[in-house]
Parts: sequence; C-alpha cells; structure tokens
Amino acid sequence: MKLSDWARKQGVSYLTAWRWFKAGKLPVPARQLPSGTILVEEPRAQGRTVLYTRVSGPHQKADLERQVERLLAWAKAQGLGDYQVVAEVGSASRRRGKLLALLRDPDVARIVVLRKEALTAFAWPLLEAALQGCGRRLEVLE
Repeated sequence: MKLSDWARKQGVSYLTAWRWFKAGKLPVPARQLPSGTILVEEPRAQGRTVLYTRVSGPHQKADLERQVERLLAWAKAQGLGDYQVVAEVGSASRRRGKLLALLRDPDVARIVVLRKEALTAFAWPLLEAALQGCGRRLEVLE
C-alpha cells in the first residue's frame, strides 16, 4: 500500500511517516519505487491468537474471571477456533512472566486484550509499533 494510505490507517500524518521512512524508523518494511512512490509492505502475521488479561492482585480474582469470560465470548462471536487464553495476576509495574513469554514467542501473531491497561498504561504506542514491525498485532476490545 502507498505510504499515504498506511499513514492514514495508523493515524499519523503523511509527513511524519515520510520522515520515519527517510530516517529508517518506519515500523514496517517499505521500499521506494523509481517513480518516487513509497510502498509499505505490511507483514501478514501467521500464528496463534492469544487472549490476554491481567489484574493487579489476588483480591481481584473475580474480575479476572469476568475478563476471561468476556474474551471467550468475543472469540466465539468472531468464530475463532485456534486461540490461547492467558490470565495473569501481577502489578503493572512489576515483571510479568506470562506476558514476557508471549512477547518473546514468535508464534504469537495477535494479542487481544479488553483494555490497554492489561498490557501497559504508558508505553502502548511503543509496544504496538515494536510488534507491528515484526508482523504481529495488538487488538483492544474496549
């Protein structure tokens, strides 16, 4: 797709995307044609879908179960047949082993969460760009 289309889809200006391309910082593969047109080659992820949810402490176990139920209902409505559910109890500021394992696993193509805060409160754009750069994606239901 053209760089302008990709930029619009990502919610950034064309000029910003062009600067990223020129600086070698575009988070997806791209090439420039002899005509000057820049084509973005969005990677097509092949792999597992993971439904991820997290709560901060053991006292929120009921909330964790509700989140899992909502993610399962979404997966059923989407007709997903092959997915994994990962539920974790851990503070947003502490090391979370299950999430780290998912992020390291190249077979995980898509991570679906109810809310962005399940993964990170502040670094969402960085995490999303890093995963997009290697052909993976994040989806938020709420």
